[in-house]
Amino acid sequence: MTPTVLLLFLIIYFVLLLGVAYFTSRKSADNATFFVANRNAKWYMVAFGMIGTALSGVTFISVPGAVGNSDFGYFQFILGNAVGFIIIAYVLLPLYYRMNLTSIYTYLEERLGHRSYKTGAMIFLVSRTIGSAFRLYLVAIILQWFIFDTWNIPFAVTIALCLLLIWLYTNKGGLKTIIITDMMQTFFLVLAVVLSIYFMANSLGLGLMETIETVKESSYSKMFFWGDLLGDRIHFWKHFLGGIFVTVAMTGLDQDLMQKNLSMKTIGEAQKNMLTFTGIFVVINLFFLSVGALLYIYASRNGIDIASLPTTDYLYPEIALHHLAILPGMIFMMGLTAATFATTDSALTALTTSFCVDFLNFNKKADPNDRTLVRTRNRVHFAFSLLMMMVILVFRVINDDSVVNAIFTAASYTYGPLLGLFAFGILTKRQVADKLVPYICVLSPMLCYVINNYLIVPYTGYAVGFELIIYNGALTWLMLLATSLRGMSSDKRF
Repeated sequence: MTPTVLLLFLIIYFVLLLGVAYFTSRKSADNATFFVANRNAKWYMVAFGMIGTALSGVTFISVPGAVGNSDFGYFQFILGNAVGFIIIAYVLLPLYYRMNLTSIYTYLEERLGHRSYKTGAMIFLVSRTIGSAFRLYLVAIILQWFIFDTWNIPFAVTIALCLLLIWLYTNKGGLKTIIITDMMQTFFLVLAVVLSIYFMANSLGLGLMETIETVKESSYSKMFFWGDLLGDRIHFWKHFLGGIFVTVAMTGLDQDLMQKNLSMKTIGEAQKNMLTFTGIFVVINLFFLSVGALLYIYASRNGIDIASLPTTDYLYPEIALHHLAILPGMIFMMGLTAATFATTDSALTALTTSFCVDFLNFNKKADPNDRTLVRTRNRVHFAFSLLMMMVILVFRVINDDSVVNAIFTAASYTYGPLLGLFAFGILTKRQVADKLVPYICVLSPMLCYVINNYLIVPYTGYAVGFELIIYNGALTWLMLLATSLRGMSSDKRF
């Protein structure tokens, strides 16, 4: 698999995406199309396409790579995700549809107050910008290593080209285009995972049943961990409960994935979408874990020195691009590209929507589809593309995995206050001290960080895992409760 072949594949792939963008936006490219796809999207198309958004290039290479360290333990987290998706379908979606929301953070203004609303929206903008930039960065360094370094193309140019192409095919059609491209990219992603299993099994001389048996009997297939609850980060209850709350916060309270659910005509269709998506999501993650087991088995049988790789994230691309034939390499690149850009294009659209609605008040204008507002939305969309590029280049300058991971972890901390805000609004009838909410939402993750790193880690044997977001959200909720007043701020009941 030569860099020239890989580059040619990427060019063809983007031409296809641009073709989809042209046909989906030629009749309508107003703000209603961009923000909510005119609220006439088909639930089954959204359900399938959301897989590509929920997963990312990081998932595509990191979940298989992590099997060597934690076996199939990640599946405990996936089971928690499934429960979280069901909670979203039957608790959050009815709320959003009843209020006919374009931005889900509008709920916070109605229920808690203006500053609470702006705080929630800002949490999303910061978290999603950093998180999406980080995901694209990790995959871009893989592309840079295997393709663009051959021609000495600077990393900044690589990132600029990627974001420019994403901007081009999402700029007009927005969500309407993304629903189609995500469906297409999810198909490529699923196909890549299934064919990767086939090609590796074939190289190992295994048939279908032999492959299943080999993975099942391997040392990597342990799925449930019931050891030391305090000291084991991947204990079942930590992963499972963390999976539930991470999903509720990072999906149900995230404009990105919820924007797709709000593009359907009825709550019934949105709920069918979430339940179908949940089933596909669980199955596809089982396939990812199976790929991971086969990667390690393949490496062991073919004498591949895993320790020589920078991280286990490089194992999948190393085997696919350097040890298998051309077709498996192209299949891998297709899946990686699909996973990466399905996540980034969706994030840019959601960031643009949130900023236009939550900070520029498009939903309060007499005509939200006015041409002046459409031009403003175009500029905001382009500005977020530039912002994401700058964040990625900062990651590159830091060039320290521990620092970059710390930045990404800090971004995930911010979803805790968002979880606390929504939980307080939904579960209580009390009125918050709206002026204090921004300070509470900054203080809560700071306190969680201090308590975890300076009290829990040094003085106890407790290892905090995915459940950190529960503590963060609970701390926010308690501080909101301590500063709140009895009674709601309006006669509405949400």
